[in-house]
Amino acid sequence: MSDVQKIYTASSPLPPARTGVLTPFEPGTRTLEAGFRIAPQFKPLPVDVVFEKDVAITLRDGVTIYADVFRPATDEQVPVIVAWSPYGKAQGTSLSVMGVFGLVGIPNSAVSGLEKFEAADPAYWVEQGYALCNPDIRGVVDSEGDSVLWDRQDGRDAYDVIEWLAEQHWCSGKVGMSGTSYLAVSQWFTAAEQPPHLAAINPWEGVSDVYRDLVLRGGMPDTGFARQLQEGSFFGKARKEDILAEVDAYPLVNELWEHKIPEFDKITVPAYIVASYSNTLHTMGTFRAWRRIASDEKWLRIHNTQEWPDYYDPANVEDLRRFFDRYLKGVDNDWEQTARVRYSVLDLEGGDQVNLEADQFPPTDVANTKFYLDGRSRTLTTTAPTDATPAAYVVGSNPQAVSFLTRFDEETTLVGYPKAHLFVEARDADDMDLFVLVQKLDAHGTPLQAVTVPNRSAMAHDLTDHGATILKYKGSDGRLRVSARHLDETLSTDDVPAHTFDRVEKLSPGEVVEIEIDLFPVGLAFHPGEQLRFIVSSANLLGTLMPAIEEYVGANSGTHVVHTGGEHASYLQLPVQAR
Repeated sequence: MSDVQKIYTASSPLPPARTGVLTPFEPGTRTLEAGFRIAPQFKPLPVDVVFEKDVAITLRDGVTIYADVFRPATDEQVPVIVAWSPYGKAQGTSLSVMGVFGLVGIPNSAVSGLEKFEAADPAYWVEQGYALCNPDIRGVVDSEGDSVLWDRQDGRDAYDVIEWLAEQHWCSGKVGMSGTSYLAVSQWFTAAEQPPHLAAINPWEGVSDVYRDLVLRGGMPDTGFARQLQEGSFFGKARKEDILAEVDAYPLVNELWEHKIPEFDKITVPAYIVASYSNTLHTMGTFRAWRRIASDEKWLRIHNTQEWPDYYDPANVEDLRRFFDRYLKGVDNDWEQTARVRYSVLDLEGGDQVNLEADQFPPTDVANTKFYLDGRSRTLTTTAPTDATPAAYVVGSNPQAVSFLTRFDEETTLVGYPKAHLFVEARDADDMDLFVLVQKLDAHGTPLQAVTVPNRSAMAHDLTDHGATILKYKGSDGRLRVSARHLDETLSTDDVPAHTFDRVEKLSPGEVVEIEIDLFPVGLAFHPGEQLRFIVSSANLLGTLMPAIEEYVGANSGTHVVHTGGEHASYLQLPVQAR
């Protein structure tokens, strides 16, 4: 890069909690026989598995990394699935990963423990005639080099590994990728590099823009999870990228941040993408990538839970196998007849609908509808109020929010992208960090929420009363630092505003500015009598996305004014599906 340089900090060895049974460096090949268990709490292997441990792979710049390969005990050439992430390849049996499974309520017996964290399980895939490759990427554990965080370097390195795998005597020459979170993000970067032997990808929820999804969402330096990611992973012998220092050094989008966005228009391989409405880290990025990749053969499934239970659900694993059988094995199984979009509609009362079929998202029967804010009645109406009425709150007071309600008299379903179009003013301040939320209320006005994981224990409720948003869905949220309101005219659409984040435009005293805020996509059903509440606040309404990370507090002071009606007719745009 030109004069914009990555910043690095010292890495450190893998701590005991992140160490698994197979962490020690022990190159060699052995056969794990059917019935083998890595530890008593894990699933036994259903078939013999050839295990090649700590295989050295040299990247284009001479750096050597190490990978574990699990493959069928056969002379037949097979395709291989790659799991690309900075989490040690042997962490499946670590206390850390077992703890995460416990947190969400997945039994350890659901997997063999040979899988990478958030990756495909060799116990299943080898039986189905696939090999799995689990690399320790650049700079991680015993692999050489300095590690980077979600970067085009990931794509170049994975390209080299894919092409190396394709040449192995046991490989058919077809390579796929699968996994959630980091393992999903790395697929965008890898596919954009167009390795010749990459035949299909399966990104299962992941960011697609580090600036906008991870560290500076809405232009706010909310780095709690980035700190956990940086300090709680990327363990190795050299250096790791210091994303926190980069946020401080480069608060506006520049070349460094641009290189942490994959080149979507170069992603042309078949893609089976999985998303949800509820993952406050991954949702925006997954839908953005779905919209923007150039693949002619792309499928989207939007589920109604959290990514880990969804990823390891046996029915979903079988569904993925059909996709990979088609594109990695060439099986004529009519996968192409699968609906291009399968979406869910939540009702937060136990009546969710899943696997609803459509040709696109939002479906063609959805119409964007403006619901205007009325500061006088504190309601949302489909006609703009003629009278101008401001709604205001004092930062740090109770309440430090204003909200607006609408009640639905008939069955109403929202499917698509909400956005807020607001006229706002800061008094006694020159900037505003605004948080917005679309919330469902029952007919009695009680907010409705839904736990997204199998763990429904008392501790799960303690964690999610405020925060741990990936474990409980509370509605569709958005945020924007008002000085970062400048829209990207190239990428913005009527559905989804996109901001450049390349300039700071402070507010002058008495200035009313027009802003657009993108909210998380929704699939949400309202039954007769139920209500929608739209909240504007100076406070983070949902808290942190994961437990035990630092919560971002908005940089706010003075009085926030939301103007409504008249020439400042603020509105909430909702995607209403035809009945």
